[in-house]
Amino acid sequence: MNPLGPVVQLWLSTADGTLRLARQPDIETDVDEASSADVVIDTRKTYQSIVGFGAALTDSSAWLIQNKLSEQQRGALLNDVFGPSPGLDLNMVRLTIGASDFSLQPYTLDDVPFGDTDPSLQHFNVSANLHDVIPAMHEALAVNPQLRIIASPWSAPAWMKTSENLIGGALLEQYESNYAQYLVKYVDTYRSYGIPIFALTLQNEPGFVPVTYPGTELSADQRARIIAQYLGPALASRKPRTLILDWDHNWDEPEQPLSVLADPDAARYIDGVAWHCYRGGPGAQTQVHRAFPGKDAYVTECSGGDWAYGDTGELLWFSRDLLLAGLRNWARGIVYWNLALDEHHGPHFGGCTSCNGLVTIDSRTGEVSRNDEYYAFAHFSRFVLPGAFRVQSTATDKGIENVAFQNASDGSIVLVVVNSNKDARRISVMQGKISFEYALPSRSVATFVWDPNQTESTWVRFIRRYFEKAAGTHNTVK
Repeated sequence: MNPLGPVVQLWLSTADGTLRLARQPDIETDVDEASSADVVIDTRKTYQSIVGFGAALTDSSAWLIQNKLSEQQRGALLNDVFGPSPGLDLNMVRLTIGASDFSLQPYTLDDVPFGDTDPSLQHFNVSANLHDVIPAMHEALAVNPQLRIIASPWSAPAWMKTSENLIGGALLEQYESNYAQYLVKYVDTYRSYGIPIFALTLQNEPGFVPVTYPGTELSADQRARIIAQYLGPALASRKPRTLILDWDHNWDEPEQPLSVLADPDAARYIDGVAWHCYRGGPGAQTQVHRAFPGKDAYVTECSGGDWAYGDTGELLWFSRDLLLAGLRNWARGIVYWNLALDEHHGPHFGGCTSCNGLVTIDSRTGEVSRNDEYYAFAHFSRFVLPGAFRVQSTATDKGIENVAFQNASDGSIVLVVVNSNKDARRISVMQGKISFEYALPSRSVATFVWDPNQTESTWVRFIRRYFEKAAGTHNTVK
């Protein structure tokens, strides 16, 4: 009896919310010499390895988690977000160094009275984080000790800035070495609390100076100088070494990181480029990759919210335009903005008044609801494991996009497909001699998973199907 090809597992979400990461019946495959297919996967052609997926534990998120959830609710949420399947299985976190717009009040880690300075950083402290951020991080690390943490400052201490204020202004050149040391002290202090910093950026959105929340202008020349002369050498001697990522801003200005990476003294210490999604497109990541193929790409911030393209939900945009397109353009990791916000899109200090968290915490009851962005990330984070490689898959058209991976741990193939059309579309998939077809519902996201080395006889498959059906394994789960 000839062996049959592997079965394909399928999880499906639809933009109308009818299905949300719902397990569907397995798909049978054929093993033959198919001549063509809509999506052809070639595992011999590999691209970047995947570090992971995550969200920012902003001050607001940490405060809600620590103050608006019971111990049982908090444990359930953190296990759902950072735990393995059926959770999100996130393995990246972004932290803010000092306050962001999603803090309850503005602060840095070295605030002194107006007119005073502190070049020796004697007043450096993380007391503002001791009640919310640090305890929440300890609990998250207890769920997943392998979390990769990226940290970004919104503002240098006011005494280092031209504005002498956390809002507005630029970093004074005379304090560049002190600012580098400020970032190093953050890395060392957090490590002393058992929170290792995987990567660091010099400044969140250095080309944008907000008027309602902390921010600092930091030019490409200044970033290159700080990295080359101060921050790079200081971090190079630490083991394990914290990575340095440049830019940490939108896709629409690739010339910014290109300029910094063109400085060989700075580039030797720079491990990659951090990107945000709010302007431009992810093709900028490929532009920089082609110029500097040894430097990695990470998307470190992207938020959903109640705005125009969110009228019909944000499942498709985040699945297609952020995650799928970001990964097709060399991203090794993608991090959402707020992990959790309340029913009023907060709390926050200035900034975005309509942003969503991956989840919403009801500030009165502690009830947690999962947003569209949660399910978009889940279609990737639950199945594409750290160390997986993106592999070649032919691009499709007519509103059908895809990206494929092979997990290094077990060799399984993961294919994510987005159907943006208002009608169902049938696609055919081929990987080696394995092929299958499936009719994607309208406006849907599908994750297909299979083991290319799995074979079984017709009889074995019949017996397995019998017991699976008896156990109800194909019931739709929301």
